[in-house]
Amino acid sequence: MKRNFSTPAARAAGALLAASALALASQAHAQQAAAAEAPHTDPSFSAYTLSQLCQQKTDNGAQGQCVGAVRGIIHGYQYGVLFLGQRAAVPNEAVQHVALCLSGTPVATIVDEFVADTHQVDEDALKRTPAEIAVLGSVHMHHACN
Repeated sequence: MKRNFSTPAARAAGALLAASALALASQAHAQQAAAAEAPHTDPSFSAYTLSQLCQQKTDNGAQGQCVGAVRGIIHGYQYGVLFLGQRAAVPNEAVQHVALCLSGTPVATIVDEFVADTHQVDEDALKRTPAEIAVLGSVHMHHACN
């Protein structure tokens, strides 16, 4: 479809569209710069919060959220390791070093190990630790491929 930008209204709409695109590009650049300066962590998704959620064994909703979060963290990490393994410059030993051996390990076991590990850490430290870091640290400690 050919557009006619010869009318004043069309030119104004085109200019507005171009200005909007420029503003969006500037905003995206500013967000990338801010992210590069300081990593954003979500305090509502700390190791402490996830541990508390996972300990609510009688609450099906909490257990569903716990299992979903743990699965998401592990799957994201495993996709990252898979991507790393596909890079030609990375030796297989390096990939093996960061890989997880979870074949046949139930998620419930991973959750129980994570909760047990959080009981060995100071509560204030757990509140400052992102859940992703704590879960992956626990899983790597219990299920690293050697």
